[in-house]
Amino acid sequence: MIDEPRLPALNPDELTPEQRDVYDAIVGGPRPGDVFSFVDDEGRLLGPFNAMLYSPAVGGPLQELGAALRFRTSFTKREREIATLAVAAWFRSDYEWYAHERIGRRAGLTEDELTALRTGADPVLADARERIVYEAARALAADGDLTAPMFTEAKASLGRGAVVELVSLVGYYSALAMQLRVFRVGLPGDARPPGWG
Repeated sequence: MIDEPRLPALNPDELTPEQRDVYDAIVGGPRPGDVFSFVDDEGRLLGPFNAMLYSPAVGGPLQELGAALRFRTSFTKREREIATLAVAAWFRSDYEWYAHERIGRRAGLTEDELTALRTGADPVLADARERIVYEAARALAADGDLTAPMFTEAKASLGRGAVVELVSLVGYYSALAMQLRVFRVGLPGDARPPGWG
C-alpha cells in the first residue's frame, strides 16, 4: 500500500503571490520538461517542487540552489548525474531516481552504468574525474564526510571549487530525498519504482 501524500498538490490558480513567484521560477526556469514530468495535467508541481511552495521563503532559494547545481557548476553533465544518481540510490529515492535516470541517460550514461549506480555496485568509469566524483558523492551520502585521502584525491582531481560544488550537490539532493520521503511524494502517472539492489 502506498502512503497518501502529506502535502496536497497546490493548484496554480490558488497560490499566494509569494508562492506564485516560486512556481514561476520553477516552471519558467531552465529545467527541461521534456525529460521528466514535474508538472501534472492541471499545472500542479510534482516531485520535490510542490513542497517548495509551502514555504516560499525557503522554497525560493532552494529551487535556485537546485538550478545553480544543475546548470552552473564546473561538472560535465555526466559527472553531475553520476553524483546525483549516487545520492538517489543511497537514499532509495524513487522520484529522484525517476527524474535523474532520464537526465543521466540523455547525458550519455549507459544502461550498465545506470544499473550499477541503482544497485549500489561500483560503475565501471574509465574517466578519472567521473570515478572520483562517484566515489566522493557516495562517501558523502553514506558518511557525510570525506576521509583525508579521499579529500586529497578529490581536491587534486577536481579542484577546490568543484569539491565545494560536489558537497553542495550531495547536500541538496540528500535534502530533497528526505523531503520526498517525509512528505510521501509518489511517482507521476504510471511510472514504476526502480528495482533497488
